[in-house]
Amino acid sequence: CPLSPCLSRGANFLTQTLLRPNASDLTGSFRLYKKEVLETLVERCVSKGYVFQMEMIVRARQLKYTIEEVPISFVDRVYGESKLGGTEIVSFAKGLLLLFATT
Repeated sequence: CPLSPCLSRGANFLTQTLLRPNASDLTGSFRLYKKEVLETLVERCVSKGYVFQMEMIVRARQLKYTIEEVPISFVDRVYGESKLGGTEIVSFAKGLLLLFATT
């Protein structure tokens, strides 16, 4: 499979296994937040980069916020290359382990 979808699936699999967030896509979905919820989550999040998306969902679950998902497809990314380099992948793994240790 092309690298980008494989990385996304792998990141979601690891996150689902370690954090059990009960959300299907933690790495690249379109999200809407109520202003008050967004402010609360941003105050609590410490991650930078791609891990931030994952942490937002994990923190929302911790605070018992309602999360609804609507599937979307990024057709133009099906055959594209990943924007992630080795540094971002290592950063994601570190952030995932930090969230696992602190949640």
